[in-house]
Amino acid sequence: MDMLITKAAGLLTIEFNRLERKNAITAAMYQSMADALLDAEQDTSVRAILIAGKPEIFTAGNDLDDFMKNSAPGVAVENRPVYQFMRALHGSTKPVIAAVAGAAIGIGTTMLMHCDLVYAADNAKFSMPFTQLGLCPEFGSSLLLTQSAGYPRAAEKLLLGEAFGAQEAFDMGLLTKVLPAAELRAFAEQQAAKLVALPAASIRTTKALMKRPRVKDIESAIAAENERFAAMLLAPEAKEAFTAFFEKRKPDFSKFD
Repeated sequence: MDMLITKAAGLLTIEFNRLERKNAITAAMYQSMADALLDAEQDTSVRAILIAGKPEIFTAGNDLDDFMKNSAPGVAVENRPVYQFMRALHGSTKPVIAAVAGAAIGIGTTMLMHCDLVYAADNAKFSMPFTQLGLCPEFGSSLLLTQSAGYPRAAEKLLLGEAFGAQEAFDMGLLTKVLPAAELRAFAEQQAAKLVALPAASIRTTKALMKRPRVKDIESAIAAENERFAAMLLAPEAKEAFTAFFEKRKPDFSKFD
């Protein structure tokens, strides 16, 4: 199974389990995560959510083969599994903890901005290489990264799309804590257990109050990004980037204005 989804002791755990493909995410995986989050929202026995990868890697982002197959122009954005996952994560009223080791690429980084507690191993690497693919930021990251890191550092990460390490991510406000890789999963589970033991209504209310001032701005950013992302996905620059990826060569964007 590409996703391991379990419920135990008040905790829903969503774990990437596709190590042979660097935990690259398919439409089916997005749908599994969306369904699990929506189910957890209605299940009163679930009091916290943990999203994790493997010690070697969190996720390489979208599986590009699968992504292109499921990004046909005729498919409405809101009907795509990735969008359903994005909405479910953004809309979760329950606390979401992420445990990140190894690379977290593309949506692997942007999804963390919608989690409440983000714990990373000291071997974690983050990147949002959207411009390198002829695309633009997604999932509200153009707003959320700028708010947490400030414009100059957000611009460097989003315009260049280059990787950065756990300490820099912590300094930019993306992480709650950096831990030795061997301690990451146990620590995240301990923190989740603390949340499970606290009054559920208090946790939900506190989360809602903290997020309330930004809800409309985040939803507006997501809508604007989705519109532009969908258009850019059909543009020549993205076609060149994806073709180059599959042909294992460096893309040439010099012919585009």
